[in-house]
Amino acid sequence: QVQLVESGGGWAQPGGSLRLSCAASTSTFSVLDMGWYRQTPGNPRDLVAQILSTRHTYYPNSTKGRFTISRDNDKNALYLQMDNLKVEDTAVYYCKASLGSRVYWGQGTQVTVSS
Repeated sequence: QVQLVESGGGWAQPGGSLRLSCAASTSTFSVLDMGWYRQTPGNPRDLVAQILSTRHTYYPNSTKGRFTISRDNDKNALYLQMDNLKVEDTAVYYCKASLGSRVYWGQGTQVTVSS
């Protein structure tokens, strides 16, 4: 069982930055594939950034060049640095961990971008 707790959400102006963190309670963090997703009301949860256990990263076009995902295996932590934020980045952001067919989600943290 993996428990994930996100933090760092809040409000930012367009063009601003926020950094999200996800703390994982597991002794097997280094072998987990990790990702950040976001969701707005009435819409499915969309991938924001992914970092595999190999440290290979992937970003969809919507976040490429603005967001940076990283992990610290010694601290069992996942991060998302979000720069040049846009109003359309407003959403609840979720941390996801996966190992084979097992998938774990955090409770989410709200990010609001507005002027």
